Amino acid sequence: MLPKIELIFGAVLLATVSTAAAAQTAIQVAKTRGCGCCVAWMDRLSDAGFLPEGENIGGALIRLKMDRGIPVAMFSCHTATVEGYTIEGHVPPADITRLLEERPDAVGLAVPGMPIGSPGMDFGETSDAYDVFLVKKDGSTEIFSSYPAN
Repeated sequence: MLPKIELIFGAVLLATVSTAAAAQTAIQVAKTRGCGCCVAWMDRLSDAGFLPEGENIGGALIRLKMDRGIPVAMFSCHTATVEGYTIEGHVPPADITRLLEERPDAVGLAVPGMPIGSPGMDFGETSDAYDVFLVKKDGSTEIFSSYPAN
């Protein structure tokens, strides 16, 4: 068993490596003008070391989601692109980092709807349980990670 200090050092090192990997990664975010939760999500990405760039595309957002292979049941308020993957909705930065590390053969990740407590929708101490889905190229999905309610 590792001494406590080595476990703490390992955790800090892992967090530093994940943040360092994110620090060089640009994310293009397509959204609608005036959507505060989209901007709040982009702030969470910045806090995690990513470099988000937003573009207001209005009505073309639905077409972008469809063109990128996001199933209608997975739609949320914004759609991002990072290193060839599509990120739909309020996906936590740690899941994006994991996606980029694992590089599955997939469209990307999605958090359907706008669950309270997800990044950008974290307006207090209460949060809904929600799942992050891996969207496969055939349109099917599987759970990538889960977050409990509190």
